[in-house]
Amino acid sequence: MMPLREITIPPRDRRRFTRLVRDVRACEACDAMTHSHVLGADNGRLDAPVLFVAEAVGRRGGAVTGVPLTRDESGRRFSAFLALAGISRADVFVTNAVLCNPTDARGRNRPPTASECARCRPFLARTLELVRAPLLVTLGRVALEATRAVEPHEAELARDVATPVSWRGRTLVPLYHPGRQSTLHRPQAAQEGDWRALGALVPATAAAGDQDRNPVQRR
Repeated sequence: MMPLREITIPPRDRRRFTRLVRDVRACEACDAMTHSHVLGADNGRLDAPVLFVAEAVGRRGGAVTGVPLTRDESGRRFSAFLALAGISRADVFVTNAVLCNPTDARGRNRPPTASECARCRPFLARTLELVRAPLLVTLGRVALEATRAVEPHEAELARDVATPVSWRGRTLVPLYHPGRQSTLHRPQAAQEGDWRALGALVPATAAAGDQDRNPVQRR
C-alpha cells in the first residue's frame, strides 16, 4: 500500500474514543454472550484510510488477544487477504458489528442474534463517527446489515461484492467474511480477486479522504 501522510487526531476525538472504549467495557446487556469487549487502541488508527467491520469477536481470536481478526483461522485468512490487497494492517482500523463473543450452549462461536446486533449498534455508530475512513469495508452479511441499520443503503452482499457503493460521504465495499465457511458461498479464487480489486481502490479513496480532511486553503 502506498505510504500515507499522518493526520493529526484532534484531542477531542481521542477523548471521545476513550469514553467509547469505557462504555463498551461497562456493557453487560447480552446474557448469552462472553463479554470480551474488544475495542481499544489496538483496533487501529483513528485516522486510518480503511475501516473494516466484521461480524463478532471469535472465541479463539479476539476474545483471547483483545484484537479483532487475530490468532484464529479467520484472523490468519484476513492477514493473507490484506497481503493480497497490498494493505498494511498498520494502516487500517478493524472492528466488529458485535464487540463481544456470542457462544452457544457448548461454548462454540455462533452468529449474533438480531437483538445482540441492535444492542451493539450504538457502539458501531459512534465508531463510524470517530473513524472517518474514506473506505469502509464490511466483511460478511452481518456486518453489511449492521451498517444498513445505522443508515440505509441498497448494497447486497452476493450482488455487490467488491463493488464500491457511496454511503454517508464515504465508499462502502461489501466483501465476504474471511472465515473459511464463506468459501461455500464464494470460491476462494473469487474472494482473492475481490481483495485485489479492493487494493486497487485504496490509493484513490485514501487520497480523496485526505484532501477532504485537509482542504487546500484558497487565496
